[in-house]
Amino acid sequence: MAAVRLTSGHFRQGCCWVIRSRCQPTCASASSSSVLNTGSRSFSTVVGRPASISASLSSQSSLSSSAYVRPALPNALAHSSLVHGRNPFTRNMSAARRKIMVKNPIVELDGDEMTRIIWQDIKDKVCCRYLEVDLKYYDLGLEYRDQTDDQVTVDAAEAIKKYGVGVKCATITPDEARVEEFKLKKSNVAISQRNHQKHPCAGGLLTHCRGGTVFREPIVIPRIPKLVPGWKKPIIIGRHAFGDQYRATDRLIPGPGTLELVYTPAGGEPERIQVYDFKGPGIAQTQYNLDESIRGFAHASFKLASLKSLPMYMSTKNTILKKYDGRFKDIFQEIYDKEYKADFEAKGIWYEHRLIDDMVAQMIKSEGGYVIAMKNYDGDVQSDIVAQGFGSLGLMTSTLTTPAGDAFESEAAHGTVTRHYREHQKGRETSTNPIASIFAWTRGLVRRGQLDETPEVVNFAEQLERACVEVVDVEGIMTKDLALACGKKDRESWVTTKEYLAAVERRLQKNLGEETKL
Repeated sequence: MAAVRLTSGHFRQGCCWVIRSRCQPTCASASSSSVLNTGSRSFSTVVGRPASISASLSSQSSLSSSAYVRPALPNALAHSSLVHGRNPFTRNMSAARRKIMVKNPIVELDGDEMTRIIWQDIKDKVCCRYLEVDLKYYDLGLEYRDQTDDQVTVDAAEAIKKYGVGVKCATITPDEARVEEFKLKKSNVAISQRNHQKHPCAGGLLTHCRGGTVFREPIVIPRIPKLVPGWKKPIIIGRHAFGDQYRATDRLIPGPGTLELVYTPAGGEPERIQVYDFKGPGIAQTQYNLDESIRGFAHASFKLASLKSLPMYMSTKNTILKKYDGRFKDIFQEIYDKEYKADFEAKGIWYEHRLIDDMVAQMIKSEGGYVIAMKNYDGDVQSDIVAQGFGSLGLMTSTLTTPAGDAFESEAAHGTVTRHYREHQKGRETSTNPIASIFAWTRGLVRRGQLDETPEVVNFAEQLERACVEVVDVEGIMTKDLALACGKKDRESWVTTKEYLAAVERRLQKNLGEETKL
């Protein structure tokens, strides 16, 4: 087998580093921790941390409780069999089962804290153990984003554009406390302020780079009680993932003065609109959106509703924001009438605009079974309400789709689970729900399989989703959040994350075995 020394076998690619197995063989021993032995199969791993890669493979196994210690990819490699001459894609696999070939690469975006740890477990234990897949890795952990001035996020977005499919772990969106905790660069603060957002979140920057619509859909498990018991069918939230408050410029007004909005047409004279005459201190904000982006949002939403044969609503506050929200309403209606009305009517579904307050009230009273297209902020808030209403924030998928369908990114809709990570740092057991993170992988695999026309990849992803649901619904094995949702508070009613993942893999093997018999 050809061994590749990490210190000499890697090369720069943008903000990432590529390690390839078909480099010149070295004379190093395969037992050395600085040697990567990949066997005869060629694959590439993109590492987001170039500095001292081989040195960092030594030992960072213990987590300190006094400081935030984020497990980097080299550390994860140190704890895998990759450095001991075995390919992790084949370990512990039954000789009778052939691995499923994923034809084209998937872009993997790593994250932070507890979800980063769970992400690695999911990849190793319930994905790559069954799949032959080329993962293009980008480290979107906060420290490395800061180190690269967010260039790694831009590069990740370009990689998704190139390969078509990405899967993303949850990442930290830093507030002021996080800025101090991580000692983020002051220069980055200035850069971000000039770009109208201080330390933008990785997901938001990805969305800004790629455009598109974020669709959030609940994972329905019958055993889990719903906080909104009338909801019988899924409610899909389509969130316009561009502009508005998320690209706004805001500032403190120090004292008396006049606030004006100035627009200067290309080659024309400035136009001034007086906004407010301040008599004392206050605050101000300006925001924007683009017709092109709104049109893309409309097309993506109508296409999804048509694909799922579900009625669709669009909600704004156009009675107050007559021009701003009115523009959304008018563009949606124009596109629907010209391009989608006939298709919707043929399928027995419909499109309707509703005021946001009326839509929210109707949503609570309904049984579900529709798509709601919402502006950026509305979709951000309402998707969490829908997730909790169906049982848990850990039971929500999130996918980003571009209007042209040339890029797709899936992720969990929740955060990095900091509280559980602090417990993990102290060496205590944790019971973090990994279902949404698993579905981030499966939805990406489904999309990859659809694009590549490889039904076996799609089927594997669907069987993995089925296993996740059945472990909870049929076997009653669940993490603490779901047990509490079921009204169970005793320790015996829930399992740790690792125990849940083990149950999912067991169930997955059973499901795949049943298919083989058929």
